[in-house]
Amino acid sequence: MLLRDGALTVRPLRDGDADTLLRWLTDPRVLEFYEGRDAHFTPEAIREDFFDGELSRCIIEWEGIPAGYLQYYPLDGEGRAEYQFDGPEKKLWAADQFLGEPSLWGKGLGRRFLRLLLSHLFEEAGAEAVLLDPHAGNERAIRCYERCGFRKEKLLPAHELHEGEWRDCLLMVCRKTSFPQTNIPERRSDYAK
Repeated sequence: MLLRDGALTVRPLRDGDADTLLRWLTDPRVLEFYEGRDAHFTPEAIREDFFDGELSRCIIEWEGIPAGYLQYYPLDGEGRAEYQFDGPEKKLWAADQFLGEPSLWGKGLGRRFLRLLLSHLFEEAGAEAVLLDPHAGNERAIRCYERCGFRKEKLLPAHELHEGEWRDCLLMVCRKTSFPQTNIPERRSDYAK
């Protein structure tokens, strides 16, 4: 899958992206919000954590330069239980993401790629709802998610081990029925086999 919106591209992860991921995941500014500053990534850990498995793993590019990481996946009954989701929707997806280039933070790029992903999941993948579980104290991310149509559903107490502590997270949900259809950037989807 390849998604585009002007200078923004979301493309599949490639073998050559391992060095970029390692650079991002050894930056304490990124680790503060993703995995924790006590995480120790090595080239081997990057290969094991990001190149194995069945998730859809992508690189977010801005003007042809890698800018961030995105993974998204359908949720089954076990995933639904992990997120403590009790809504009526059956076709659920979840996503995890980060912008690895701090110089791009606060410029609206997060909103752009999330709206592009949501459009794809709702229109092409048949999603009825998309779930996120940011740390309850990650105010910048929560504001971004709310601007994309996510709503706070509930507090998930002690949901994620982060920097040696169990941290509260928020269950945030964007439903297809309430996805903001206005102000969505124009996009083009290309699918590669």
